[in-house]
Amino acid sequence: MTAVELGLPIVRGTPDASARPDTPLLVDRFGRVAKDLRVSLTDRCNLRCTYCMPAEGLDWLQKDELLTDAELVRLIRIAVVDLGVTDIRFTGGEPLLRRGLEHVIASTAALEPRPRMSMTTNGIGLSRRAKSLKDAGLNRINVSLDTLDPDRFATLTRRDRITDVLDGLDAAREAGLEPVKVNSVLLRGMNEDEAVPLLRFCVENGYQLRFIEQMPLDPQHGWTRTNMVTAEEILAILSTAYTLTPYEVPRGGAPAERWLVDGGPAVVGVIASVTRPFCAACDRTRLTSDGQIRNCLFSRSETDLRALLRDGSPDTAIADAWRATMWGKAAGHGINDAGFSQPDRPMSAIGG
Repeated sequence: MTAVELGLPIVRGTPDASARPDTPLLVDRFGRVAKDLRVSLTDRCNLRCTYCMPAEGLDWLQKDELLTDAELVRLIRIAVVDLGVTDIRFTGGEPLLRRGLEHVIASTAALEPRPRMSMTTNGIGLSRRAKSLKDAGLNRINVSLDTLDPDRFATLTRRDRITDVLDGLDAAREAGLEPVKVNSVLLRGMNEDEAVPLLRFCVENGYQLRFIEQMPLDPQHGWTRTNMVTAEEILAILSTAYTLTPYEVPRGGAPAERWLVDGGPAVVGVIASVTRPFCAACDRTRLTSDGQIRNCLFSRSETDLRALLRDGSPDTAIADAWRATMWGKAAGHGINDAGFSQPDRPMSAIGG
């Protein structure tokens, strides 16, 4: 097993840019090519999930710190046209809180070549906008849902909004934002008993379920391995009710390992960033809502593209800065390294 497969950041320091191959693509020193751009549209959220942020929320970015729609679309265009990005995932915070969301999606859909577009949302307000998002050009959607119990939902999110989420899932399916995927995080002592009910719910409604191991990205820095329900545990729980068969289609750069449920066609996935790192196949680059490029979800450094946008730099300079950032990407996130240090930004400020 290689260092990359283990997720260890073996190479540190400033990389030698002279060794970078002559290609416009977002390559790194380990042969990976970033073609999947995660775009955070805002750091704000209308839920207060206990594993994501404190009850009072966070110190949100000010309006002038955020990228404007025009700046955002320009960076997406550079990524697609000049850097070879083929997939765009809009995230947050909560992306549905972004004014002009449909305009940004439509502008992205108009690019040549047209990228595939998806969005990750908590589902609040989705029932009213699913059709307009589809009409703007969004291809599919992921909705976060950690429990089917209304009281437990209110405890986990500090908001009594489960009906809104369920209605949003229905609306997304009706609008054709398929496959509709459900993202679930299991917390020990809180909702791990809902693994089977969540899968049953998704199978019955035609949704694709993805369990995600809890990651050290909370602003409270309260994450512990003992509270994390591992991929091995999740699969063991699911196997008490279903027969799981490894999905034969190659995973590629997708973060989820997948299994057929009772022979299919239903599929369940597990994103095991902590216990089964998939850094060797990572093909992602990340843009925060304030215009910072991150070459890894767990990176402790960023490249400021907003400053280049606002000082009049040409597209070529922005593209070169982006390429340099990705060339410096480490072999892995290093969560399992003794020297791992959690990023300063929480997940809501980085973008999922």
